[in-house]
Amino acid sequence: MSAVAVPLLIRCLRPLLAGLLLLALTGCAALGGRDPLNIHVVGADPLPGEGLEMRFALKLRLQNPNDGALSYEGVAVELRVNERALASGVSDQHGSVPGFGEVLLVVPVSISAFAALHQALGLAEHERLDRLPYVLRGKLGGAPLGSGRFSDSGTLDLRALGRAPR
Repeated sequence: MSAVAVPLLIRCLRPLLAGLLLLALTGCAALGGRDPLNIHVVGADPLPGEGLEMRFALKLRLQNPNDGALSYEGVAVELRVNERALASGVSDQHGSVPGFGEVLLVVPVSISAFAALHQALGLAEHERLDRLPYVLRGKLGGAPLGSGRFSDSGTLDLRALGRAPR
């Protein structure tokens, strides 16, 4: 290429590249207007375990505050109670949450004997069993632009565990 052709090529490509950049930024802005899913722990049922592990079916309510459906492919969760790791689980479930709708997602989680012992030692140090903090962190696979992370937190009341029903 001659010395005159290079500046001419750059002058011609500059508006084209600026237009492509503007188009890309506009597309990203259009995708970013979605609110995140609301995900909450709503229950846990016992499952058969192996050896020294305990297993539960952790029930999560997924609520979609957007007007369009959101699809997911797989979920991973970690539950911490009293600032200590307690349970974790994964599932290859897939589906979608309808716009302004909700679904119940059940994820099998495991609690190792070590994690249970660690929690028991922590409970012995805790003065009250009615306000144990928990944090659930997780990831939904296949969300727009990749996986979507979520978190839920609150308190647990374990006072009723040792009482017989009346």
